Formats: sequence, structure tokens, C-alpha cells
Amino acid sequence: MLFGSISYLNLLPFQVFLKRRMSNNASKMFLHYKRAVPSTINKALKRRAVHAAFISSVESRKCKCTDLGIIAHKKVYSVLVLEGDNLPDPASATSNQLAKVLNLQGQVLIGDAALKHYLDGGEGIDLAEAWHDKTGLPFVFARLCYNKHGEKIEKLAKTFAKSKVKIPQYILKRESKKRDISPKELTWYLEHIYYEMDWKAKRSLKLFLNKSKKV
Repeated sequence: MLFGSISYLNLLPFQVFLKRRMSNNASKMFLHYKRAVPSTINKALKRRAVHAAFISSVESRKCKCTDLGIIAHKKVYSVLVLEGDNLPDPASATSNQLAKVLNLQGQVLIGDAALKHYLDGGEGIDLAEAWHDKTGLPFVFARLCYNKHGEKIEKLAKTFAKSKVKIPQYILKRESKKRDISPKELTWYLEHIYYEMDWKAKRSLKLFLNKSKKV
């Protein structure tokens, strides 16, 4: 099975979880994955170039999906609208659409670049916070969906949801160096992300998808 993975920090716990699953020979033969930005992963799942992936929630309406997502309650710190001309982020789908739903003007910036902008003292509107201010709900940026191996993916999702993934120090240091973000900042950021879709997240997703139809 080929697993598509978003190449941002917000999926690091799941990537660590997958790596551990692949550490035994049986899983290694079954699981492989490749990383890319959300807009690329969306297309890869649609054309069946990958069998499962966390895809942009706005693209998940007609997909078979698990109860895993990339979810933020109030601030997310890595999805921003900056002052300036209206510019979508080419790596995004959901965040660009969310800015439209919220009628926010400016440049959309997502992922590690947005987080680095915030940590360096840059200003911007946090889209998860703006959504929460309007609805009182968390925001679902992505969902784990699949087009094949459904039973195995659902089982994998449930196992991850019950797991408390601790990221080894060597991985924290490696990712910190790669992204120019300190291990402390990286750990702090991940405390604001959760993955299991509760009733509030499902209600929020439904509301967002309905509003997306109208813009």
C-alpha cells in the first residue's frame, strides 16, 4: 500500500507512528509512503497514485474517509492570512477555501513557512482562530481518506487514535534543524494539533463543506 503524507510538521506524530509500524518485516512489505504538499497529495489520491492519505478536507466530500483528521481548536499557528494582495497558497486547498468562506482578504500562507513566520514575530490572521470566533468550533484541515485497502486503513486509524505517540529526541532534533525551528517550539506547536474527529469536529466539517458550496 502506498501512503501519501503531507510534508508538514502537523503530521509528524503520524509519520513516527507509521515508521514504527514499518519496523517489522511484515508491515514494511505492506506500507510505503511518499511526501508532498496537500494540493499534490489531493491529486495523487484522486488518480489512485496513492491508496490512502490525509487530504484537504474540502476535497474529501466524496471520498471514503476514516475518523482521523488534522484538527485545531482555536489557534493553529501554521495557517495564516497576511496583509497584502489576495494570493492563495498553491500548496493549499482547504485554507484557500476557508479564507473565502470567512471573507478574509490577503495572502494565504500555510504549513512550516506560516509557523516560522509566526515564531519570528510576523503578523497575520490565524484562520483556525477566525473560524472558532465565528462558529465556536474547531477546524478540520485534512482527513485521512482512502481508495483501496479500506479495512486495513480503518484499523490503522483506530490504532493511531488510541496511541500516545512520543517523538524521539533524535527526530525532534533532525526536524528542528531541517525547519529552523527549535525542538521546544516544535513540541509546543504539536500540542495545538489533534487527530481524532469528535462530534464537534464532525459538526464543524459539515458546516464548512456546506458554506464552501456557497462561495
